[in-house]
Amino acid sequence: MSIMKLLITGGGILVSNIFYSESDQHILLRNPNVEKVTDRYISYHPDFKIRAVKEYLSGKKPRQIFIDNGFNLQLIGDDKPFVCIKRWRIVFKQRGEEGLREEGRNTKGTRLALRESSIEDKLKKAEAKIKFLEAENELLKKIREKERGR
Repeated sequence: MSIMKLLITGGGILVSNIFYSESDQHILLRNPNVEKVTDRYISYHPDFKIRAVKEYLSGKKPRQIFIDNGFNLQLIGDDKPFVCIKRWRIVFKQRGEEGLREEGRNTKGTRLALRESSIEDKLKKAEAKIKFLEAENELLKKIREKERGR
């Protein structure tokens, strides 16, 4: 069974990373959808990543995708399907299947795609905030003009 690292903070206990024991690693490596496992992470086969994203886009839930592909959620972590598929969807959206084939822990594929997505999100938020502030300024100008006219 995997061990969770617990951090005791002022606000309580936070669950951090899952650590995979040697027996956990052997179990995970028997799954054809797994390429590599260390005590800290699982590297998934690119074909599984592509299939998982396509199944998700067709309406299947992340948990069910992982269960149907032979993963024990108690072993890998209950939130792992959501986290992985979210990350893979970003790469898939930006770079397609090829991005998922190239993406991995030792490449910048995922990190770059996440950073680019994050930058795009920040830009959209900033543009929306600018529009809001411009509208607010216009409203304040109108209020001041009305007050002067009294």
